[in-house]
Amino acid sequence: MPTVAPLDLETHCVAAAWLNDIPFFALADGVIHRLDNGHKWCEGHDGLLCAAPAFDRKSLITGGEDGKVMAVGADGSAVELGEIGRKWVTSIAAGPQGAVAFASGRSAHVRFSDGRMREFQHPRSVEGIAFAPKGMRLAVARYNGATLHFAATEGKPTELEWGGAHTGITFSPDGKFLVTTMQENALHGWKLADGKHMRMAGYPAKVKSFSWSVKGRWLATSGAPAAIVWPFQAKDGPMGKAPLELGTRGDTMVTQVCCHPTEDVVAIGYGDGMVLAVRFGDAKEVLLRRSGKSAVTAMCWDDEGRRLAFGCENGECGVIDISA
Repeated sequence: MPTVAPLDLETHCVAAAWLNDIPFFALADGVIHRLDNGHKWCEGHDGLLCAAPAFDRKSLITGGEDGKVMAVGADGSAVELGEIGRKWVTSIAAGPQGAVAFASGRSAHVRFSDGRMREFQHPRSVEGIAFAPKGMRLAVARYNGATLHFAATEGKPTELEWGGAHTGITFSPDGKFLVTTMQENALHGWKLADGKHMRMAGYPAKVKSFSWSVKGRWLATSGAPAAIVWPFQAKDGPMGKAPLELGTRGDTMVTQVCCHPTEDVVAIGYGDGMVLAVRFGDAKEVLLRRSGKSAVTAMCWDDEGRRLAFGCENGECGVIDISA
């Protein structure tokens, strides 16, 4: 049976991550907690809005209501990477070669490892950002579509149009597809080689969490009473194919998904705090955590896939060891 080591904190958990085999929990009050031979923490922001592991997974990149972008190391040290005054940093992405991108208002900023900064302005607010898996291509989710920039070189951006508000964005691990979450209950995607559209609709709620499987063959998503998992094995992605529906429950919604780093398995977090692990091949379920007091808002596997760090809306956090 999996064992749970709980860590009861005081406010909404925005992100969970593993740095140097140490679990980190970034909370909305701006404090970053870690379980490193005991419970330790550091002050990151006056109000934290977003966080993501660095590309090399040696630090946690965070953005906040104080207009700052920070890098928190595995030892808890916090270094300021950038500051944009009294503006909120609403989205963050970590890229190769030490690059970091962050969004505020209508601008996307890229900070390179040498400290150089570039700003990309847009007609409407930047809602989500993501780096391509290879190279320095940056994708921006915006109203009525997405924009692709070459972050390190001059050049005209590529505009991908689709009506509606696009709120989050992700590249497939092979770089062939770009997928956005939308304000309506749907995903939209583009096959980048030819611009072909992919429409993934039918959700009862907004999709707020997505995760690619280890080889990019599947995209797991929240937004329903089950994890909706789209197949991306074919050259046109999920078009014309039905998704898997894993971990279906009748009484609560899936709020977080996190695919296993080595197996075709997804961890599913629910609105009541329960966590299941479900295998894609046969839909076999394993209960990782019983229902808690509030929704799961963050999850992250360690590199070996033996432990899952999780955080909830009310500050209930912890580590689930599935090898126990």
